[in-house]
Amino acid sequence: MNLTIDIGNTRTKVGVFSEMQLVEDWSVDRLSIVTVRKIIKQYKIQYSIVSSTKLISDKLLEVLKSQTINIVLGEQTKLPFKNNYTTPNTLGYDRIALIAGIQAKYPSQNNLVIGCGTCITYNFINKKNEFEGGSIHPGLKMRLKAMHTFTKKLPLIDLNKPKNFVGKSTEDNLTVGTSLATALEIDAMINHYHVKFSKLNTIITGGDAVFLVSLLKNKIFVHPNLTLVGLNHILEYNA
Repeated sequence: MNLTIDIGNTRTKVGVFSEMQLVEDWSVDRLSIVTVRKIIKQYKIQYSIVSSTKLISDKLLEVLKSQTINIVLGEQTKLPFKNNYTTPNTLGYDRIALIAGIQAKYPSQNNLVIGCGTCITYNFINKKNEFEGGSIHPGLKMRLKAMHTFTKKLPLIDLNKPKNFVGKSTEDNLTVGTSLATALEIDAMINHYHVKFSKLNTIITGGDAVFLVSLLKNKIFVHPNLTLVGLNHILEYNA
């Protein structure tokens, strides 16, 4: 059994896999050492992988390395795809996991995975299993916060779906300029990729994926656990 841990900026996602099959998954604000020990014991974990956007605690690493065969996703980790990124040391581990996840689902095909979190990332891997790159865009909450921070009067509002294309109030204007405009941007990006690359699989994932997909014209699949799938794929590749 495999244990995958993805430590993000605000939440930590945990998954237990039997080979390539996701058995159980959790999303928590803080992952305690007690919980990790219980998971390892309950599911008889043999292998583990951890990815983090910040420093990983020594206590967590101590438990993982003493009780499992552990990999910490890093620059030296062997990947199941060729990385053609010209600055590979700057490629976020969350993006690496997403790329591995879609490559696991659709090997040797043209794939686009859109991650919708703090930032919105587009990640393209071709049918030769080569990651070619993509783009990074501000996420929904980042856009709202930026308009509030860099102006004197615009309020910081909650994320909502637009009522109309033409906003009738300042809050409505901010909503249209964030939610609907981002959805239109995503649709345009997807269309551009489809024109450039034939037979393209497209998946959207991340905390804002469900919210955004309801506003898109393109009908694409939401995969909430693609990061965990990717981490497990990397783990299996290194086993």
